[in-house]
Amino acid sequence: MLKAERLIKPPMGQNSLVSLSSQPISPLDGRYASAVSELSLLLSEAGLNRARVQVEIEWLLLLANSEIFGRDRYVTEEQSKALRKAFEDFSDEDVAALASIEATTRHDVKAVEYFVRDKLTKLDREDLHELTHFAATSEDINNLSYALTIKEAVTTVWLPKAKAVVQELSQLAKSSAGVAMLSRTHGQPATPTTMGKEMAVFVHRLQRQIARIEKTSYLGKFSGATGTYSAHMVAVPNFDWQAFSKKFVESLGLEFNPLTTQIESHDWQAELYQGVSHFNRILHNLATDIWSYISIGYFTQIPVKGATGSSTMPHKINPIRFENAEANLELSNAVLDSLAQTLVTSRLQRDLSDSSSQRNVGVGFGHSLVALDNIHKGLGEIKVADAAIAADLADNWEVLAEAIQTVIRADVANGKSEITNPYELLKDLSRGKRLTREELADFVLKLDISQASKDRLLALSPKDYTGLAKKLAESI
Repeated sequence: MLKAERLIKPPMGQNSLVSLSSQPISPLDGRYASAVSELSLLLSEAGLNRARVQVEIEWLLLLANSEIFGRDRYVTEEQSKALRKAFEDFSDEDVAALASIEATTRHDVKAVEYFVRDKLTKLDREDLHELTHFAATSEDINNLSYALTIKEAVTTVWLPKAKAVVQELSQLAKSSAGVAMLSRTHGQPATPTTMGKEMAVFVHRLQRQIARIEKTSYLGKFSGATGTYSAHMVAVPNFDWQAFSKKFVESLGLEFNPLTTQIESHDWQAELYQGVSHFNRILHNLATDIWSYISIGYFTQIPVKGATGSSTMPHKINPIRFENAEANLELSNAVLDSLAQTLVTSRLQRDLSDSSSQRNVGVGFGHSLVALDNIHKGLGEIKVADAAIAADLADNWEVLAEAIQTVIRADVANGKSEITNPYELLKDLSRGKRLTREELADFVLKLDISQASKDRLLALSPKDYTGLAKKLAESI
């Protein structure tokens, strides 16, 4: 936000002027700023510039302390520490300084180069000026800077938030592992399950995606204007620049990409964004399911003191956490899917389409982070409505039709019954009907099946017909 106030013209039809400072357009910088504050330090323009300074300085130090240009260029440990403070203590003043330089250079990466040169001047090391940005194209700096910031954002901010949601969901799954409930397939009463097992399904799905995302390879290149090391080789022939560049990239904690054009191909980014997008879609599915369970009374929402549900209907507690999450997940995926599609294509050896689109990486992760925050809080504000779930289950004895026809099939297969087409028999009994316990018992008693099978079916109730659901829920 700009510190200086600007006069903003009011909508047409108003006669006065309103004095306001420049306001955020994106809710990520306004309403949701607190939820994405950690992310903003990394995936903002300032975060990118901090990483650019880091890359420029680390490249300079590696060059100066190598044998390439002789020992006269050696940088002492004290000088190295002083230089590294430029990115370790990166501040608002540094952001302003870079902006001031860029106002002249009209080039953001060149501004970083001059910023580093200024740090060298203050250390009385002007002899290293020409090693700053040596043999590097802007994309050498940018691709590594994006890889560094994205890696840190994913591993230290996004993944911990994602894991916290999964952990909260896992606790819900285990605590409700044995809570028998009516399933619904195609929106209709179906074979019973447990609430815990249904939540465990989401835990398992989300854990798989987290495991995939954790395996992301964050690639980087440092091979010059067209990926050929041409400037390197003409300046210092007979030196293994590829091995040296590999050493540099890996020293930053990144994986070396040996074959590129001017740009790193961004395939790893596309893979990452597709993984996060898939995680988001599963989370969206969870949000809509929990919303549905709330709507039919399977979950009750814990009132938050002072909070308003409806502006006019005092009795309501609206499931806004999950609704907000849905919207933000959709916005996140709109950005991440676009990035995954566009970043992998560049005209010939270079165009700027990637540069423009990459600036929105923080937007994609930001909306996902807002959703994670809402779901995490939402899960802490609901509880299983045991009585309502049990009552609904007790009103739907017809769901045992599957059990009865399957037991008949087993008796037929074992030579204990001669009933033909048990499925049709149960369809005639139950399709489109609400059956009572007594009606089912009467039906079972008349069946030509073994007494042991009859006894087993007569003892069965919907709440007991959950198979291994409890065990499955407890296994996650």
